[in-house]
Amino acid sequence: MTKTLNPDPRPLDHLALRGAPDAVALIDKQGELDFAGLEAAVGALAAWLRRRGLEPGDRVASWLNKTRLACLMPLAAARAGLVHVPVNPLLKRAQVGHILADSRARLLIGGQSRLGTLEEGDVPKDCTPVPEGDAALEGQGLPPSEADPDDLAAILYTSGSTGRPKGVMLSHANMWLGAVSVAHYLGTEPGDRTLCVLPFSFDYGQNQLFSSWYAGASVVPFDYLMPRDVTKAVRRHDATILAGVPPLWVQLTEIDWPGEIAGKLRVLTNSGGKMPVPLVQALRATFPNAALHSMYGLTEAFRSTTLDPALIDRMPDSIGKAIPFAEIMVVASGGGEADPGEAGELVHAGPLVALGYWQDPDRTALRFKPAPGFSDYGGMAVWSGDTVVRDEHGYLRFVGRDDAMIKSAGNRISPSEIEDAAIESGFTAEACAFGVPDERLGQAIILVVRGERGDADVGLKRFLKAELPNFMQPREIVWQEELPRNPNGKLDRTEIERKWGA
Repeated sequence: MTKTLNPDPRPLDHLALRGAPDAVALIDKQGELDFAGLEAAVGALAAWLRRRGLEPGDRVASWLNKTRLACLMPLAAARAGLVHVPVNPLLKRAQVGHILADSRARLLIGGQSRLGTLEEGDVPKDCTPVPEGDAALEGQGLPPSEADPDDLAAILYTSGSTGRPKGVMLSHANMWLGAVSVAHYLGTEPGDRTLCVLPFSFDYGQNQLFSSWYAGASVVPFDYLMPRDVTKAVRRHDATILAGVPPLWVQLTEIDWPGEIAGKLRVLTNSGGKMPVPLVQALRATFPNAALHSMYGLTEAFRSTTLDPALIDRMPDSIGKAIPFAEIMVVASGGGEADPGEAGELVHAGPLVALGYWQDPDRTALRFKPAPGFSDYGGMAVWSGDTVVRDEHGYLRFVGRDDAMIKSAGNRISPSEIEDAAIESGFTAEACAFGVPDERLGQAIILVVRGERGDADVGLKRFLKAELPNFMQPREIVWQEELPRNPNGKLDRTEIERKWGA
Protein backbone atom coordinates (compact mmCIF):
# COMPACT_ATOMS: atom_id res chain seq x y z
CA MET A 1 0.00 0.00 0.00
CA THR A 2 1.33 3.44 -0.94
CA LYS A 3 2.23 5.49 2.14
CA THR A 4 3.71 8.62 0.56
CA LEU A 5 0.39 10.49 0.62
CA ASN A 6 -1.47 11.65 3.70
CA PRO A 7 -4.12 8.96 4.36
CA ASP A 8 -6.05 11.20 6.77
CA PRO A 9 -9.55 11.38 5.24
CA ARG A 10 -12.02 14.20 5.74
CA PRO A 11 -15.83 14.46 5.53
CA LEU A 12 -16.77 14.43 1.84
CA ASP A 13 -18.40 17.89 1.87
CA HIS A 14 -15.01 19.45 2.70
CA LEU A 15 -14.11 19.04 -1.00
CA ALA A 16 -15.96 22.33 -1.53
CA LEU A 17 -13.24 24.01 0.54
CA ARG A 18 -10.26 22.70 -1.42
CA GLY A 19 -9.91 25.28 -4.19
CA ALA A 20 -9.02 28.96 -4.06
CA PRO A 21 -12.27 30.87 -3.30
CA ASP A 22 -12.17 32.80 -6.59
CA ALA A 23 -11.06 29.81 -8.72
CA VAL A 24 -13.66 28.28 -11.03
CA ALA A 25 -15.06 25.04 -9.61
CA LEU A 26 -17.90 24.31 -12.04
CA ILE A 27 -18.90 25.38 -15.55
CA ASP A 28 -22.40 24.54 -16.78
CA LYS A 29 -25.34 26.00 -18.68
CA GLN A 30 -25.94 28.42 -15.82
CA GLY A 31 -22.42 29.82 -16.12
CA GLU A 32 -19.38 29.59 -13.87
CA LEU A 33 -19.38 28.84 -10.14
CA ASP A 34 -16.24 29.54 -8.13
CA PHE A 35 -15.22 27.58 -5.05
CA ALA A 36 -16.71 30.21 -2.72
CA GLY A 37 -19.98 29.83 -4.61
CA LEU A 38 -19.68 26.04 -4.52
CA GLU A 39 -19.25 26.10 -0.74
CA ALA A 40 -22.25 28.41 -0.32
CA ALA A 41 -24.46 26.34 -2.64
CA VAL A 42 -23.55 23.08 -0.90
CA GLY A 43 -24.43 24.62 2.46
CA ALA A 44 -27.75 26.01 1.16
CA LEU A 45 -28.75 22.68 -0.40
CA ALA A 46 -27.80 20.81 2.77
CA ALA A 47 -30.00 23.17 4.81
CA TRP A 48 -32.89 22.64 2.39
CA LEU A 49 -32.53 18.85 2.74
CA ARG A 50 -32.63 19.17 6.52
CA ARG A 51 -35.82 21.22 6.28
CA ARG A 52 -37.49 18.32 4.51
CA GLY A 53 -37.67 16.56 7.86
CA LEU A 54 -34.97 14.01 7.12
CA GLU A 55 -33.06 12.39 9.96
CA PRO A 56 -29.29 11.68 10.03
CA GLY A 57 -28.61 8.47 8.12
CA ASP A 58 -31.75 8.72 5.97
CA ARG A 59 -31.28 7.91 2.30
CA VAL A 60 -31.97 10.57 -0.32
CA ALA A 61 -32.05 9.53 -3.99
CA SER A 62 -31.38 11.76 -6.99
CA TRP A 63 -32.53 10.89 -10.54
CA LEU A 64 -31.07 13.71 -12.58
CA ASN A 65 -29.23 14.73 -15.69
CA LYS A 66 -25.83 16.34 -15.16
CA THR A 67 -27.36 19.52 -13.76
CA ARG A 68 -25.76 21.79 -11.18
CA LEU A 69 -28.02 20.14 -8.60
CA ALA A 70 -26.68 16.70 -9.56
CA CYS A 71 -23.11 17.94 -9.06
CA LEU A 72 -23.88 19.36 -5.60
CA MET A 73 -26.00 16.50 -4.24
CA PRO A 74 -23.13 14.20 -3.09
CA LEU A 75 -21.55 16.96 -1.00
CA ALA A 76 -24.82 18.48 0.25
CA ALA A 77 -26.23 15.13 1.38
CA ALA A 78 -22.97 14.43 3.20
CA ARG A 79 -23.11 17.85 4.90
CA ALA A 80 -26.70 17.21 5.99
CA GLY A 81 -25.74 13.85 7.52
CA LEU A 82 -27.70 11.91 4.88
CA VAL A 83 -26.80 8.99 2.63
CA HIS A 84 -26.87 9.83 -1.07
CA VAL A 85 -28.28 7.31 -3.57
CA PRO A 86 -27.55 8.54 -7.12
CA VAL A 87 -29.78 6.87 -9.73
CA ASN A 88 -28.65 6.62 -13.34
CA PRO A 89 -30.90 8.90 -15.43
CA LEU A 90 -31.10 6.20 -18.13
CA LEU A 91 -32.86 3.75 -15.84
CA LYS A 92 -36.58 3.14 -16.25
CA ARG A 93 -39.36 3.20 -13.66
CA ALA A 94 -39.15 -0.47 -12.63
CA GLN A 95 -35.40 -0.26 -11.99
CA VAL A 96 -35.80 3.02 -10.13
CA GLY A 97 -38.59 1.49 -8.06
CA HIS A 98 -36.31 -1.38 -7.05
CA ILE A 99 -33.54 1.01 -5.95
CA LEU A 100 -35.95 3.19 -3.96
CA ALA A 101 -37.47 0.18 -2.20
CA ASP A 102 -34.15 -1.54 -1.57
CA SER A 103 -32.42 1.58 -0.22
CA ARG A 104 -35.55 2.65 1.69
CA ALA A 105 -35.03 6.17 0.38
CA ARG A 106 -37.05 8.87 2.13
CA LEU A 107 -36.75 11.42 -0.68
CA LEU A 108 -36.43 11.23 -4.47
CA ILE A 109 -35.30 14.37 -6.32
CA GLY A 110 -35.81 14.20 -10.07
CA GLY A 111 -36.77 16.07 -13.19
CA GLN A 112 -40.49 16.64 -13.61
CA SER A 113 -40.66 14.54 -16.78
CA ARG A 114 -38.87 11.61 -15.16
CA LEU A 115 -41.03 11.73 -12.06
CA GLY A 116 -44.04 11.72 -14.37
CA THR A 117 -43.11 8.28 -15.71
CA LEU A 118 -43.44 6.66 -12.28
CA GLU A 119 -46.58 4.64 -11.69
CA GLU A 120 -48.49 3.65 -8.58
CA GLY A 121 -46.37 1.35 -6.48
CA ASP A 122 -43.04 2.48 -7.94
CA VAL A 123 -42.38 4.89 -5.08
CA PRO A 124 -42.55 3.48 -1.53
CA LYS A 125 -45.16 5.09 0.71
CA ASP A 126 -42.57 6.68 2.99
CA CYS A 127 -40.59 8.17 0.07
CA THR A 128 -41.52 11.64 -1.22
CA PRO A 129 -40.86 12.55 -4.88
CA VAL A 130 -39.71 16.19 -5.25
CA PRO A 131 -39.17 18.06 -8.56
CA GLU A 132 -35.61 19.27 -8.93
CA GLY A 133 -36.82 22.86 -9.31
CA ASP A 134 -37.90 22.87 -5.66
CA ALA A 135 -34.36 22.42 -4.36
CA ALA A 136 -32.74 25.55 -2.91
CA LEU A 137 -29.15 26.35 -3.92
CA GLU A 138 -29.15 29.77 -2.29
CA GLY A 139 -29.87 31.11 1.18
CA GLN A 140 -28.67 30.41 4.70
CA GLY A 141 -26.54 27.29 4.64
CA LEU A 142 -25.12 24.68 6.96
CA PRO A 143 -21.44 24.97 7.92
CA PRO A 144 -18.92 22.25 6.98
CA SER A 145 -19.80 18.99 8.68
CA GLU A 146 -17.86 17.16 11.35
CA ALA A 147 -18.87 13.72 10.14
CA ASP A 148 -16.82 10.66 11.05
CA PRO A 149 -14.98 9.71 7.84
CA ASP A 150 -15.93 6.06 8.46
CA ASP A 151 -19.66 6.88 8.39
CA LEU A 152 -21.80 5.72 5.48
CA ALA A 153 -22.09 8.54 2.91
CA ALA A 154 -23.44 6.95 -0.27
CA ILE A 155 -24.95 3.80 -1.75
CA LEU A 156 -24.03 3.20 -5.37
CA TYR A 157 -26.10 0.63 -7.22
CA THR A 158 -24.40 -1.49 -9.83
CA SER A 159 -25.82 -1.37 -13.33
CA GLY A 160 -27.63 -4.66 -12.91
CA SER A 161 -26.16 -6.23 -16.06
CA THR A 162 -25.52 -9.42 -14.09
CA GLY A 163 -28.76 -9.52 -12.12
CA ARG A 164 -30.76 -7.22 -9.85
CA PRO A 165 -28.79 -4.09 -8.92
CA LYS A 166 -27.04 -4.32 -5.58
CA GLY A 167 -26.08 -1.33 -3.48
CA VAL A 168 -22.43 -0.83 -2.58
CA MET A 169 -21.99 1.14 0.65
CA LEU A 170 -19.30 3.83 0.54
CA SER A 171 -17.96 5.85 3.44
CA HIS A 172 -16.72 9.43 3.43
CA ALA A 173 -13.19 7.99 3.69
CA ASN A 174 -13.67 5.70 0.68
CA MET A 175 -14.60 8.58 -1.59
CA TRP A 176 -12.22 11.16 -0.08
CA LEU A 177 -9.19 8.90 -0.42
CA GLY A 178 -10.31 7.89 -3.90
CA ALA A 179 -10.25 11.57 -4.82
CA VAL A 180 -6.79 12.06 -3.29
CA SER A 181 -5.43 8.99 -5.04
CA VAL A 182 -6.71 9.80 -8.53
CA ALA A 183 -5.78 13.49 -8.33
CA HIS A 184 -2.27 12.40 -7.33
CA TYR A 185 -1.55 9.84 -10.04
CA LEU A 186 -3.22 11.87 -12.80
CA GLY A 187 -1.27 14.92 -11.73
CA THR A 188 -4.43 17.05 -11.72
CA GLU A 189 -3.69 20.76 -11.34
CA PRO A 190 -5.80 23.82 -10.44
CA GLY A 191 -5.75 24.95 -14.07
CA ASP A 192 -7.25 21.70 -15.38
CA ARG A 193 -10.78 21.36 -16.69
CA THR A 194 -12.37 17.93 -16.47
CA LEU A 195 -15.10 17.20 -19.01
CA CYS A 196 -17.47 14.94 -17.06
CA VAL A 197 -19.15 12.57 -19.54
CA LEU A 198 -19.48 9.49 -17.32
CA PRO A 199 -22.71 9.05 -15.30
CA PHE A 200 -22.58 10.42 -11.76
CA SER A 201 -24.23 7.19 -10.56
CA PHE A 202 -21.01 5.39 -11.57
CA ASP A 203 -18.18 5.38 -8.99
CA TYR A 204 -15.63 6.82 -11.40
CA GLY A 205 -18.27 9.20 -12.73
CA GLN A 206 -18.55 10.73 -9.27
CA ASN A 207 -14.79 10.76 -8.93
CA GLN A 208 -14.58 13.05 -11.96
CA LEU A 209 -16.01 15.68 -9.63
CA PHE A 210 -14.25 14.67 -6.41
CA SER A 211 -10.69 14.31 -7.71
CA SER A 212 -10.94 17.55 -9.70
CA TRP A 213 -12.24 19.53 -6.74
CA TYR A 214 -9.64 17.98 -4.42
CA ALA A 215 -6.98 19.39 -6.75
CA GLY A 216 -8.72 22.78 -6.97
CA ALA A 217 -9.57 22.18 -10.65
CA SER A 218 -12.74 22.88 -12.65
CA VAL A 219 -15.42 20.43 -13.78
CA VAL A 220 -17.69 20.66 -16.81
CA PRO A 221 -20.72 18.35 -16.41
CA PHE A 222 -21.76 17.21 -19.88
CA ASP A 223 -24.53 15.00 -21.25
CA TYR A 224 -23.82 14.01 -24.84
CA LEU A 225 -26.00 12.43 -27.51
CA MET A 226 -23.41 11.77 -30.23
CA PRO A 227 -19.63 11.27 -30.01
CA ARG A 228 -19.12 14.46 -32.02
CA ASP A 229 -20.75 16.36 -29.16
CA VAL A 230 -17.73 15.44 -27.03
CA THR A 231 -15.36 16.91 -29.62
CA LYS A 232 -17.34 20.16 -29.64
CA ALA A 233 -17.37 20.32 -25.83
CA VAL A 234 -13.60 19.83 -25.60
CA ARG A 235 -13.13 22.75 -27.99
CA ARG A 236 -15.74 25.00 -26.35
CA HIS A 237 -14.54 24.48 -22.78
CA ASP A 238 -10.79 23.93 -23.37
CA ALA A 239 -11.08 20.60 -21.54
CA THR A 240 -7.80 19.03 -20.45
CA ILE A 241 -8.97 15.80 -18.75
CA LEU A 242 -11.41 13.24 -20.13
CA ALA A 243 -12.46 9.91 -18.60
CA GLY A 244 -14.28 7.25 -20.58
CA VAL A 245 -15.17 3.58 -20.93
CA PRO A 246 -13.99 1.39 -23.84
CA PRO A 247 -17.19 1.66 -25.96
CA LEU A 248 -17.01 5.46 -25.81
CA TRP A 249 -13.31 5.45 -26.68
CA VAL A 250 -14.07 3.26 -29.70
CA GLN A 251 -16.66 5.78 -30.89
CA LEU A 252 -14.35 8.72 -30.27
CA THR A 253 -11.54 7.15 -32.31
CA GLU A 254 -13.92 6.52 -35.21
CA ILE A 255 -14.57 10.25 -35.78
CA ASP A 256 -12.32 13.01 -36.98
CA TRP A 257 -10.46 15.05 -34.34
CA PRO A 258 -8.79 18.21 -35.64
CA GLY A 259 -5.29 18.38 -34.25
CA GLU A 260 -5.84 21.64 -32.37
CA ILE A 261 -8.82 20.13 -30.50
CA ALA A 262 -7.22 16.76 -29.76
CA GLY A 263 -4.17 18.64 -28.51
CA LYS A 264 -6.17 20.34 -25.75
CA LEU A 265 -6.53 17.05 -23.87
CA ARG A 266 -3.50 16.27 -21.73
CA VAL A 267 -4.94 13.36 -19.68
CA LEU A 268 -7.16 10.45 -20.78
CA THR A 269 -8.33 7.83 -18.31
CA ASN A 270 -10.05 4.53 -19.02
CA SER A 271 -12.29 2.60 -16.67
CA GLY A 272 -15.15 0.13 -16.89
CA GLY A 273 -13.34 -2.58 -18.84
CA LYS A 274 -10.12 -3.64 -20.47
CA MET A 275 -8.89 -1.72 -23.51
CA PRO A 276 -7.89 -4.03 -26.39
CA VAL A 277 -4.46 -3.30 -27.83
CA PRO A 278 -5.87 -1.93 -31.13
CA LEU A 279 -7.95 0.56 -29.14
CA VAL A 280 -4.88 1.66 -27.17
CA GLN A 281 -3.06 2.20 -30.46
CA ALA A 282 -5.99 4.13 -31.93
CA LEU A 283 -6.16 6.42 -28.89
CA ARG A 284 -2.43 7.05 -29.00
CA ALA A 285 -2.70 7.97 -32.69
CA THR A 286 -5.74 10.23 -32.15
CA PHE A 287 -4.41 11.95 -29.01
CA PRO A 288 -0.60 11.73 -29.31
CA ASN A 289 0.04 14.45 -26.72
CA ALA A 290 -2.26 13.05 -24.02
CA ALA A 291 -1.14 10.81 -21.15
CA LEU A 292 -3.28 7.67 -21.41
CA HIS A 293 -4.02 5.95 -18.09
CA SER A 294 -5.19 2.34 -18.42
CA MET A 295 -6.86 1.41 -15.14
CA TYR A 296 -8.66 -1.45 -13.43
CA GLY A 297 -11.28 -1.13 -10.74
CA LEU A 298 -14.48 -2.45 -9.23
CA THR A 299 -17.17 -0.54 -7.39
CA GLU A 300 -16.53 -2.54 -4.21
CA ALA A 301 -13.05 -0.97 -3.94
CA PHE A 302 -13.38 1.94 -6.39
CA ARG A 303 -10.03 1.69 -8.19
CA SER A 304 -7.22 -0.83 -7.83
CA THR A 305 -4.50 -0.32 -10.43
CA THR A 306 -3.21 2.06 -13.06
CA LEU A 307 -0.45 1.87 -15.64
CA ASP A 308 2.12 4.65 -15.90
CA PRO A 309 1.29 6.36 -19.24
CA ALA A 310 4.99 6.28 -20.11
CA LEU A 311 4.68 2.49 -20.42
CA ILE A 312 1.44 2.30 -22.43
CA ASP A 313 3.15 1.88 -25.81
CA ARG A 314 5.46 -0.84 -24.50
CA MET A 315 2.85 -2.62 -22.32
CA PRO A 316 -0.55 -1.88 -23.93
CA ASP A 317 -2.20 -4.97 -22.42
CA SER A 318 -1.17 -4.21 -18.82
CA ILE A 319 -3.42 -2.75 -16.10
CA GLY A 320 -0.35 -1.61 -14.17
CA LYS A 321 0.25 -1.61 -10.44
CA ALA A 322 -1.60 -0.58 -7.29
CA ILE A 323 -2.81 3.01 -7.00
CA PRO A 324 -2.13 5.04 -3.81
CA PHE A 325 -3.97 3.65 -0.76
CA ALA A 326 -4.48 0.21 -2.37
CA GLU A 327 -2.76 -3.07 -1.63
CA ILE A 328 -3.20 -5.46 -4.55
CA MET A 329 -2.48 -9.17 -4.24
CA VAL A 330 -2.68 -12.09 -6.65
CA VAL A 331 -3.90 -15.17 -4.81
CA ALA A 332 -3.26 -18.62 -6.28
CA SER A 333 -5.86 -21.39 -6.18
CA GLY A 334 -4.25 -22.88 -3.06
CA GLY A 335 -4.61 -19.61 -1.13
CA GLY A 336 -0.98 -18.50 -1.24
CA GLU A 337 0.57 -15.68 -3.21
CA ALA A 338 0.78 -16.47 -6.92
CA ASP A 339 4.23 -16.62 -8.49
CA PRO A 340 5.12 -14.33 -11.40
CA GLY A 341 3.43 -15.70 -14.52
CA GLU A 342 0.93 -17.72 -12.46
CA ALA A 343 -2.74 -16.81 -12.81
CA GLY A 344 -4.63 -15.95 -9.64
CA GLU A 345 -7.49 -13.93 -8.20
CA LEU A 346 -7.01 -10.20 -7.75
CA VAL A 347 -7.61 -9.28 -4.09
CA HIS A 348 -7.73 -5.65 -2.94
CA ALA A 349 -7.09 -4.51 0.67
CA GLY A 350 -6.76 -1.05 2.21
CA PRO A 351 -8.93 1.99 2.98
CA LEU A 352 -10.58 2.10 -0.45
CA VAL A 353 -12.46 -1.14 0.33
CA ALA A 354 -16.19 -0.38 0.61
CA LEU A 355 -18.35 -1.17 3.63
CA GLY A 356 -20.18 -4.05 1.92
CA TYR A 357 -23.53 -4.47 0.20
CA TRP A 358 -26.54 -2.63 1.59
CA GLN A 359 -28.84 -4.97 3.54
CA ASP A 360 -27.26 -8.05 1.98
CA PRO A 361 -25.01 -9.89 4.46
CA ASP A 362 -24.94 -13.07 2.37
CA ARG A 363 -23.54 -11.44 -0.76
CA THR A 364 -21.27 -9.27 1.39
CA ALA A 365 -19.76 -12.40 2.95
CA LEU A 366 -19.02 -13.84 -0.50
CA ARG A 367 -17.13 -10.81 -1.80
CA PHE A 368 -15.78 -9.10 1.35
CA LYS A 369 -13.52 -11.51 3.25
CA PRO A 370 -10.41 -11.24 5.45
CA ALA A 371 -7.26 -10.39 3.54
CA PRO A 372 -4.86 -13.27 2.84
CA GLY A 373 -2.27 -14.07 5.49
CA PHE A 374 0.56 -12.54 3.44
CA SER A 375 -1.20 -9.16 3.22
CA ASP A 376 0.72 -6.17 4.59
CA TYR A 377 -2.44 -4.19 5.31
CA GLY A 378 -4.72 -6.97 6.60
CA GLY A 379 -8.31 -6.33 7.59
CA MET A 380 -11.24 -6.84 5.24
CA ALA A 381 -10.46 -7.24 1.54
CA VAL A 382 -12.43 -7.43 -1.67
CA TRP A 383 -12.00 -10.74 -3.46
CA SER A 384 -12.71 -9.58 -7.00
CA GLY A 385 -13.41 -12.87 -8.75
CA ASP A 386 -11.19 -11.56 -11.56
CA THR A 387 -8.20 -13.53 -12.79
CA VAL A 388 -4.94 -11.67 -13.38
CA VAL A 389 -1.27 -12.50 -13.95
CA ARG A 390 1.63 -10.55 -12.46
CA ASP A 391 4.93 -10.40 -14.36
CA GLU A 392 8.39 -10.49 -12.81
CA HIS A 393 8.38 -6.68 -12.47
CA GLY A 394 5.03 -6.58 -10.65
CA TYR A 395 2.87 -5.39 -13.54
CA LEU A 396 -0.56 -6.98 -13.85
CA ARG A 397 -2.42 -8.28 -16.88
CA PHE A 398 -6.17 -8.91 -16.79
CA VAL A 399 -7.20 -12.42 -17.86
CA GLY A 400 -10.95 -12.50 -17.20
CA ARG A 401 -13.76 -12.96 -14.72
CA ASP A 402 -13.97 -16.41 -13.22
CA ASP A 403 -17.75 -16.50 -13.53
CA ALA A 404 -17.50 -15.54 -17.23
CA MET A 405 -14.96 -18.21 -18.15
CA ILE A 406 -16.06 -20.55 -20.94
CA LYS A 407 -15.56 -24.24 -20.19
CA SER A 408 -15.23 -26.04 -23.52
CA ALA A 409 -13.80 -29.51 -24.23
CA GLY A 410 -12.06 -29.50 -20.85
CA ASN A 411 -10.49 -26.07 -21.41
CA ARG A 412 -11.10 -22.90 -19.38
CA ILE A 413 -11.23 -20.08 -21.92
CA SER A 414 -11.19 -16.35 -21.20
CA PRO A 415 -13.79 -14.53 -23.34
CA SER A 416 -11.49 -11.51 -23.48
CA GLU A 417 -8.82 -13.52 -25.29
CA ILE A 418 -11.25 -14.30 -28.11
CA GLU A 419 -12.61 -10.75 -28.11
CA ASP A 420 -9.11 -9.26 -28.26
CA ALA A 421 -8.25 -11.46 -31.24
CA ALA A 422 -11.44 -10.43 -33.05
CA ILE A 423 -10.66 -6.75 -32.54
CA GLU A 424 -7.02 -7.21 -33.47
CA SER A 425 -8.18 -8.63 -36.83
CA GLY A 426 -9.35 -5.18 -37.86
CA PHE A 427 -12.73 -6.45 -39.05
CA THR A 428 -14.60 -5.27 -35.94
CA ALA A 429 -14.04 -2.73 -33.15
CA GLU A 430 -16.24 -4.37 -30.50
CA ALA A 431 -16.86 -8.01 -29.63
CA CYS A 432 -18.47 -10.15 -26.94
CA ALA A 433 -17.78 -13.88 -26.54
CA PHE A 434 -19.68 -16.28 -24.30
CA GLY A 435 -20.46 -19.96 -23.91
CA VAL A 436 -23.71 -21.83 -24.60
CA PRO A 437 -24.58 -25.42 -23.58
CA ASP A 438 -23.28 -28.08 -25.94
CA GLU A 439 -23.72 -31.85 -25.41
CA ARG A 440 -20.33 -32.73 -26.87
CA LEU A 441 -18.15 -29.80 -25.70
CA GLY A 442 -19.87 -28.78 -22.50
CA GLN A 443 -19.99 -25.25 -23.86
CA ALA A 444 -19.66 -23.93 -27.40
CA ILE A 445 -18.46 -20.41 -28.15
CA ILE A 446 -20.67 -17.68 -29.59
CA LEU A 447 -18.98 -14.46 -30.75
CA VAL A 448 -21.12 -11.36 -31.27
CA VAL A 449 -19.40 -8.49 -33.10
CA ARG A 450 -20.27 -5.00 -34.31
CA GLY A 451 -20.11 -4.34 -38.05
CA GLU A 452 -21.42 -5.39 -41.46
CA ARG A 453 -21.10 -9.10 -42.22
CA GLY A 454 -20.20 -9.18 -45.94
CA ASP A 455 -16.64 -10.18 -46.74
CA ALA A 456 -15.63 -9.31 -43.18
CA ASP A 457 -17.14 -12.59 -41.94
CA VAL A 458 -14.74 -14.66 -44.06
CA GLY A 459 -11.80 -12.46 -43.13
CA LEU A 460 -12.53 -12.65 -39.41
CA LYS A 461 -12.92 -16.42 -39.46
CA ARG A 462 -9.61 -16.81 -41.31
CA PHE A 463 -7.86 -14.55 -38.83
CA LEU A 464 -9.23 -16.41 -35.80
CA LYS A 465 -8.25 -19.78 -37.27
CA ALA A 466 -4.72 -18.50 -37.83
CA GLU A 467 -4.35 -16.90 -34.40
CA LEU A 468 -6.34 -19.09 -31.97
CA PRO A 469 -6.24 -22.83 -31.22
CA ASN A 470 -9.08 -25.06 -32.39
CA PHE A 471 -10.74 -25.23 -28.97
CA MET A 472 -11.12 -21.41 -28.98
CA GLN A 473 -12.85 -21.16 -32.35
CA PRO A 474 -16.42 -19.77 -32.23
CA ARG A 475 -19.19 -22.09 -33.30
CA GLU A 476 -21.02 -19.03 -34.61
CA ILE A 477 -20.20 -15.39 -35.33
CA VAL A 478 -23.14 -12.99 -35.08
CA TRP A 479 -22.83 -9.62 -36.85
CA GLN A 480 -24.81 -6.62 -35.60
CA GLU A 481 -24.81 -2.94 -36.55
CA GLU A 482 -25.05 -1.97 -32.87
CA LEU A 483 -24.57 -3.90 -29.63
CA PRO A 484 -26.68 -3.48 -26.47
CA ARG A 485 -25.17 -1.29 -23.75
CA ASN A 486 -26.01 -0.88 -20.09
CA PRO A 487 -26.71 2.53 -18.52
CA ASN A 488 -22.99 3.09 -17.82
CA GLY A 489 -22.14 2.76 -21.52
CA LYS A 490 -20.50 -0.66 -21.27
CA LEU A 491 -21.48 -3.61 -23.44
CA ASP A 492 -24.46 -5.30 -21.78
CA ARG A 493 -23.18 -8.86 -21.72
CA THR A 494 -26.29 -10.24 -20.05
CA GLU A 495 -28.55 -8.82 -22.77
CA ILE A 496 -26.17 -9.98 -25.51
CA GLU A 497 -26.18 -13.53 -24.11
CA ARG A 498 -29.97 -13.44 -23.72
CA LYS A 499 -30.56 -12.35 -27.32
CA TRP A 500 -28.03 -14.52 -29.09
CA GLY A 501 -27.32 -17.33 -26.66
CA ALA A 502 -30.69 -19.07 -26.78
